[in-house]
Amino acid sequence: MKRLFLLALLISLSKILLAQAGYDDSIYHFRQFYKEEFLKDDQSPLSAADTAFLRFYPPNKTFRVVARLQLSPSAITFQMPTHSGKMKPYKKYGVLSFILDNYPMTLEVYQSVDLIKQDEYKGYLFVPFTDLTNYVETYGGGRYLDLWVKDISNDSIVLDFNKAYNPYCAYAAGYSCPIPPDANRLPIAIKAGERTFAKKVEE
Repeated sequence: MKRLFLLALLISLSKILLAQAGYDDSIYHFRQFYKEEFLKDDQSPLSAADTAFLRFYPPNKTFRVVARLQLSPSAITFQMPTHSGKMKPYKKYGVLSFILDNYPMTLEVYQSVDLIKQDEYKGYLFVPFTDLTNYVETYGGGRYLDLWVKDISNDSIVLDFNKAYNPYCAYAAGYSCPIPPDANRLPIAIKAGERTFAKKVEE
């Protein structure tokens, strides 16, 4: 949970940087902050030396899109499986629709039933996804995007896959990382964001 707050801070900082500098620079700054936050999280699987093995695609603004959001007010709570075998309760917040690589795409966006009970995470939105780079260039278990309700404007929100990141399960065993639902399997290669960890992961 602490990491979610830190990632939210990174997203806010990156918006400021985007306004002040070029897009590529804003992403490089975001990634530097991202690496540093591993060292501030008591549950982090990485040491300072390990962060040298984090890899990313070059920034590519093609993968920053505006998505239309259709809310799902009648959605019921469901149990999302994790890599540890545990189940975590989530609710579908809505469906994001966007164009990428000239194809119409959709992703479901979720809210953690546990996190929304906490004031600082009431507006937190979670987008786990897989794509055709998994098991080849990116972590096989999928990647995540973090969004916030406050960033929704006129039923739209920015999706920036350059900020896609790996779950802790990509670096070490023993974590309960949500597995992206089938609805969030993108049929294209998202060559943006974090790539496969370059250090061997101990099972």
